[in-house]
Amino acid sequence: MTTAFTGTRASRRSRHGRPYHNAVPFLAQLAIWAGGAGVLVLWWIDTTSVVGPAGWLTGAGRITGLLAGYACAVLLALMARVPLLDHTVGTDRLARWHAWGGRCTVSLALAHTLLIIWGYSLTSHANVVGQTATLVLHYPDLLKGTAGFLLFLATGVLSARAARRRLSYETWHYLHFATYLAVFLTFGHQLSNGADFVGNRAAQAAWYALFLGVAALLAWYRFAVPLRRGLRHRLRVTAIHPETPGVVSVHLTGEHLDELGGLPGQFLRWRFLTPGLRWSANPYSLSAPAHPNHLRITVRAAGGHSAALARLAPGTRVWAEGPYGGFTAHRRTAPKVLLLAGGVGITPLRTLFETLPGQVTLVYRARRPEDLALRGELDAIAAHRRTTVHYVVDEPTAYSSPLTAQGLTTLVPDLAAHDVYLCGPPGMTQAAIQALREAGVPARRIHHESFAF
Repeated sequence: MTTAFTGTRASRRSRHGRPYHNAVPFLAQLAIWAGGAGVLVLWWIDTTSVVGPAGWLTGAGRITGLLAGYACAVLLALMARVPLLDHTVGTDRLARWHAWGGRCTVSLALAHTLLIIWGYSLTSHANVVGQTATLVLHYPDLLKGTAGFLLFLATGVLSARAARRRLSYETWHYLHFATYLAVFLTFGHQLSNGADFVGNRAAQAAWYALFLGVAALLAWYRFAVPLRRGLRHRLRVTAIHPETPGVVSVHLTGEHLDELGGLPGQFLRWRFLTPGLRWSANPYSLSAPAHPNHLRITVRAAGGHSAALARLAPGTRVWAEGPYGGFTAHRRTAPKVLLLAGGVGITPLRTLFETLPGQVTLVYRARRPEDLALRGELDAIAAHRRTTVHYVVDEPTAYSSPLTAQGLTTLVPDLAAHDVYLCGPPGMTQAAIQALREAGVPARRIHHESFAF
């Protein structure tokens, strides 16, 4: 199941990744850690001394509370879909930062609650239960803060891997909106009870500026921009085309689509305005380069939303949010590129296969020959580019190839000299990354998109 085309390659060389695409992830992390350091400085300046167990516990509670509040703003900013971050850091990496930060935030909030109660109970010589009741019922805004804390805990539990597997993407997505309410409920408690803010106008102004700035980013990029684009582009479905068993292509048309600026490798969040789908905005990659009058996505039936797309009627209105993601030519750093696809992960790589200049090799893995979506298009692109496509299937075994360092280097002998763009199911992605590293490909040259948001 290997199709190979050889001959002269395109003479144009790609412009390697723009410098700021490599610098922004580092600068973003630096800014986050610098902000955390600034929060610690706020506590240090406002703390003259720490005496006895009660003082140490209360001080630790103040620090964890400040960091938890700051982390809430950071978490919201990471998911605000700011183009500068999204197109350079990448949506999937931002989602991983957000998930890790979410666990830290819940831990900090829990530590803050326990430490403050314990420290205050030692100071007032009261039992823990009585001190908790006093804090919740008699301190300003603390009843609302407690409700927000419980919402944070619930969101953290539902985001745990074991619980996440039992929820649909749509359910998990909408439950996450509870974090907005949680932040709103806890914000007032921080300013009215936090010893570092009471009477400190500069600290209060900085905290307001941080949260209002994040709120403005969310309002603009999560709500205003999608609304404006939905009204302007007037997307609608024109046709549904079956590709392989369980996989369909959705063809769309609209107005002013050249203004979307979608790059090969990026995706959009699609909201189909039909019963059962209008409240969900799911991410699907463009499976063909964006055209001023035409877009296409190719989707495998993996859940209720994706399966329903096969039944869409022509003329169905669509709102598209995006484009998103940094899985583009800007990440390229080497003259040679390997595109490694698994299953429906071929969709973003198909656009890169057509548009990336220079020496490009495609390896497409699937379970069976009939599962190789878009194969006719891939063969035509390979013939036009005079390059190579390797189709690898598990069945029949005569055409299989292990996803190991040796298996990959058999297909691509100078693998270590390549940039690798990787997209496929999570298990395949993890195995491929391990095999690529064993084959000598540096981690900085392995670019992958997970869509595990």
